Amino acid sequence: MNQPERKQIIDLIKSEVIPAIGCTEPIAVALCVAKAAETLGQLPQTIEVLLSANVLKNAMGVGIPGTGMIGLPIAIALGASIGKSEYQLEVLKDCTPEAVAIGKRMIEDKCISISLKEDIEEKLYIEVNCNSNGNKATAIIAGGHTTFVHIAKDDQVLLSKSNKAMITDENEMLELSLRKVYDFAVTAPLDEIRFILETARLNKAAAEQSFEGEYGHSLGKMLRNQHRNELLGDSTFSHILAYTSGACDARMAGAMIPVMSNSGSGNQGISATLPVVVYAQENDKSEEELVRALILSHLTVIYIKQSLGRLSALCGCVVAATGSSCGITWLMGGDYNQVAFAVQNMIANLTGMICDGAKPSCALKVTTGVSTAVLSAMMAMENRCVSAVEGIIDEDVDKSIHNLTRIGSQGMNETDRVVLDIMTHK
Repeated sequence: MNQPERKQIIDLIKSEVIPAIGCTEPIAVALCVAKAAETLGQLPQTIEVLLSANVLKNAMGVGIPGTGMIGLPIAIALGASIGKSEYQLEVLKDCTPEAVAIGKRMIEDKCISISLKEDIEEKLYIEVNCNSNGNKATAIIAGGHTTFVHIAKDDQVLLSKSNKAMITDENEMLELSLRKVYDFAVTAPLDEIRFILETARLNKAAAEQSFEGEYGHSLGKMLRNQHRNELLGDSTFSHILAYTSGACDARMAGAMIPVMSNSGSGNQGISATLPVVVYAQENDKSEEELVRALILSHLTVIYIKQSLGRLSALCGCVVAATGSSCGITWLMGGDYNQVAFAVQNMIANLTGMICDGAKPSCALKVTTGVSTAVLSAMMAMENRCVSAVEGIIDEDVDKSIHNLTRIGSQGMNETDRVVLDIMTHK
């Protein structure tokens, strides 16, 4: 692989694997509000927010960092009052109790309206209109959690682009395959990819902080205590489950803890990172082996998400756990063929797991994903793989991946509609 292509891949990873505080959908809404308020130049008197169904679904039931509150209204209020768009997905990191009190008053004053944006195809769409003293500012995010496609103040348009135009020409031309992902991970100069270790530091710290408190359903904390010893044993497998679910517990509950996200999702970043980190550390793997396994895991997730899209009816843990299964397989001594076997086994097992929004019980789905990742890696190392005569699996692993993403991006659209209908009519 030549140096220009390596640079393209490294730039892609750095753009997709970034820190985030809180669930990325309400945080992206807060980011959009912050940009609109900054453009307005004053605290808005009214804020109108229009969202795609997928964003609305993922923002309804999740904790907002630093607030002890759930849902969009407080995220919107804080975005307007203390949010800084330059912080990107850490937009609310300056949150204080005083800011929360101001946000609560904004909610009580009923100056915030939230509604569904009708008749749009884009699954990730956020439109914010801030008004004050006869002035209006608008900001629109579409296609990516930090991708602004329109900014305006009164009648002056400051930015107007299609979300497709926001994709750089470099990344648009960058066609990945599992073979290319694998070759990059195992051959790239170590100094060029060592930055991925920051994912291990951030996400492991998030898990360890969760063990010290009570977050969400405390699944990670439970798995570290008596249930682990009674049923799972004090094993690498139980540690993988505990660390991954623990970080998710804290994040979904709204802890003010940064995690490293992947493709716009903190849970995907956690699931792509912690199973690999725990396995490497408990099996005395070298730093280089950990770096390469993490790159393999994260780049696999990025590759799959390229055709799946940012948001879908398919739970992101399917994709992220597929990445970690690749990383674990390689750490076990697997070659490319065995890594491909792990991917095939994952697709044959978890495809179809629905996303019913971001919420504390995401920790359960994340744990299901990473437990299947370990199982798939174990099968792969025995050269056992679901065959092409079974279900949606193809002889070509890349075609199997596209079968998965086709189901998630096209086949489950009606599922998405029904899920949202159920969630909004309880």
